[in-house]
Amino acid sequence: MAAEASVHLRPATPEDRFLIRRWLAEPEVRARWGSAAGAEAGITLAMGTTAALPRIIECDGKPVGYAHAVEIGLWAQEWPQELAAGTWDVDLFIGSAEYRDKDVEHTALALLTAEVFATTLAVACSAAVSVRNEGAVRSYERAGFRWLRVWSDPFFGPCWLMLKERPPVR
Repeated sequence: MAAEASVHLRPATPEDRFLIRRWLAEPEVRARWGSAAGAEAGITLAMGTTAALPRIIECDGKPVGYAHAVEIGLWAQEWPQELAAGTWDVDLFIGSAEYRDKDVEHTALALLTAEVFATTLAVACSAAVSVRNEGAVRSYERAGFRWLRVWSDPFFGPCWLMLKERPPVR
């Protein structure tokens, strides 16, 4: 599949909530995003503020996953000190099993971070990726993220703290 040409992001709407809930019930998605209740709380926050970009990932015009970018100051948890103010947290999941390949995931990450940098004053995008999820770590790397260190996330345990800095102005 030529995912690069067919992956698009669109704003998530309240009408997408049923589909998102169905995806959150999938064991593969729960393994990445934790409990459905906790994931729904984060998605509700993202969909309810202008300091976030909640997106539906589409492939060939079909909704296949969810992504969001949120200014880290909105999250209740304490973030590592090396993340500067103005950093945005990005995360996603591919809900449709047939599209859970690295091309769709890393392409969606690249699109999301490009949108963050084009539409906000974000200094960087960050992610906490479980050390047990090597596939996701590789997707973030392919989307331009670099490893900072291992960080103990209060919900998911040991995670790679990853960062993609704002590209320089040309």
